[in-house]
Amino acid sequence: MKILFMLSDKRILQLFIIASVALFATSCKKALEEKPYSFLSPSNFYKNESDAKTAINGVYNALYTYDLYLQPMWNLTVLDDDHVSGVDWFLGTSGAGNPQGYWGVNGPWVGCYTIIARANTVLENVAQIETGIDAEVKTRILGEAYYLRAWAYFQLVQLYGAVPVRLKSLSEDANANVPRAPVKEVYKVIIDDLKLAETMLFPTGHAKAGEPGHATRGLAKGLLAKTYLTMASGSLASANVVVRGGTDNGYYTHAKNVVAGLEGLDSKLYFELARDKAMEVINSGEYSLFTSWKDLWSKAGRNKQENMWQLQSLAGTQFVNNLSIYFSAYSTFGRGAVWVTNNHYMDYEDADKRVLDGVAHNYSTNTNVKYYYPSWQEALYKVVGGVTYANNGTTDNRAYVIKYADVNDPTVANSDAFYPLMRYAEVLLIYAEAANEANDGPTTEAYAQLNAVRSRASATAAPAAMTREQFRSFVIAERAREFSMEGIRRFDLMRWGIYLQVMNKISAGQNNISKVRSLRNLLLPIPLTELNSNSAITGNNPGW
Repeated sequence: MKILFMLSDKRILQLFIIASVALFATSCKKALEEKPYSFLSPSNFYKNESDAKTAINGVYNALYTYDLYLQPMWNLTVLDDDHVSGVDWFLGTSGAGNPQGYWGVNGPWVGCYTIIARANTVLENVAQIETGIDAEVKTRILGEAYYLRAWAYFQLVQLYGAVPVRLKSLSEDANANVPRAPVKEVYKVIIDDLKLAETMLFPTGHAKAGEPGHATRGLAKGLLAKTYLTMASGSLASANVVVRGGTDNGYYTHAKNVVAGLEGLDSKLYFELARDKAMEVINSGEYSLFTSWKDLWSKAGRNKQENMWQLQSLAGTQFVNNLSIYFSAYSTFGRGAVWVTNNHYMDYEDADKRVLDGVAHNYSTNTNVKYYYPSWQEALYKVVGGVTYANNGTTDNRAYVIKYADVNDPTVANSDAFYPLMRYAEVLLIYAEAANEANDGPTTEAYAQLNAVRSRASATAAPAAMTREQFRSFVIAERAREFSMEGIRRFDLMRWGIYLQVMNKISAGQNNISKVRSLRNLLLPIPLTELNSNSAITGNNPGW
C-alpha cells in the first residue's frame, strides 16, 4: 500500500500518488485493505466524490509520518518542558535543549509544509469538481482542507516564528523563493482559514461529517479559540505568572516577555475573542467531559465525548506508533523512557484522579521486575494484594502516565496508541483563562469551567476570590496537571513568555536531565535544506 506523497524540491507539488484509505475511521480495516490508486496529475484524478475523499485522506496521512507524529512532533514538544524527565539516551537531545542533535529536528517543518501543499492542491481541484459529488460533502472536504492548512501554519508559527506563507500549489504559483511572512500575517492566514472552515464543516455526529478523526465544526472553533488565546497571551505587555518549580519546587513569580512578532496587538481584544469562541463550543452541546478520567484513556473512549480530535491508529497495519513503549511503565525497553517529574507529581492533590488513577503506582517490567511509585508513599504501594514491589528511592521514582498504555498489544514496539490533538477539557480551560484576562479578574463562569475540569478529577474547587494574577497562574498550573505529556506545557510557557525563566530556574532536573535553555531555544532552527533552496530566506532563527 502506498501513502500519499507530494514530490518537489520544496516538498510542494501537485503530483499525487494516493492510497485510497480511510485512515481516520475506527472501523477502517476494510478501507485500509483497499487497492491503491496512482494518478500522475490533478487533471486526470479529481473527477468525483470518491477522488475528493481520497485526496483529503491524503492530507491527513501526512500526520502519520516520521516528519510528524510517528515521533518528531511529540519528541520536540513533549520532551521539552519543566515537568518531564526520563532516560538520558532519549532526552539527551531535544529534551536537554539540543534539538539539532535529534535526527527528527527538521520533521515539523517538512511535515507541516507537506500538509499545506496537499491542502492547497485539494482546495484548487476539489472546488472544480462539478458532477458525481454531493454538494455538502464537497463543501465539507474543502472545509477540512482549510482546517488542516490552518493547523499546519499554527504549528509552524509557534515553532519557527515568521515562516513563508504558501496559499497556492506550484501548479498555480511556481515561485519557489518565498520570504518569511511576519508572525502577525501568519496568524491572519490561520484565522481566515479557520473562519472559513467553521462555516463549511459539519458538527460532530452529523451524517455527513466524515469519519472519526476528521475535522468538524466544533474542532475548527476550538482551534480558533486556541489561536486567539495564543495571540492574546503572547502579546500581553505586562503580567506576572507564579509557577511552582526550581530546584526546591517552590513558588516563583516570573515577569512575562512579549512573544516576538506579536508586539502591539490588542491583547484584551484577543482574550475576548478567545473567550467568546470557546463559549460557542461549550454552548453547542456537542462535547462533554468523561465522567471517569481513567475511561478517557481507554480504547473504548477513543473518538468519544471530549476527544475532539485524536491521531488515529490501527493495530496490525502500518498506522501505528511507539508512544506506548516510550511513555508507559511496561515497555519493550523494560520500562518506559519518559515520565513525569516528582516535583510535578507533588503539584496534584492526593485524591486527584489524574495521579491516583493516571500514574502507574504498581507495575512490572517486561522481565517481570516489580516496582512501585512513589517511594514516599510506601505504605500505600509497596505491598499490594500480597505482592511486594521495589523502589530504591532514587532512579526508581518514575511517574509513568497511563495515557498511552491501553493498546492492543503492549509487548510490541509499535502499537495503536491514540494521541490527543484537542480535548474538550482544553476548551473549558481556554474559556477560564480568557475570561479572567478579558474581565481583569475571574468571573463566575470562568470559575465554573475551571472547576468542571477539577471536579471530574476529584480535585477540590479552585480557591475563591482569587485576583487576576492568582487565577491566571492557577489556570496555567491546572493546564499542566490536566494535559501532562500531551504536548501543551511547552507551548503554554512559550506563549506566556516565561519559558526561559521557568526552565533555567530548574537548571538540572530529575535524573540529571539538563533544563538549561538560551534564547535560541525559543524557536527551532529552519532546516538547512530550506535555507539552501529558498533564496528569499536570508538567515536562520537567532542562535542557529
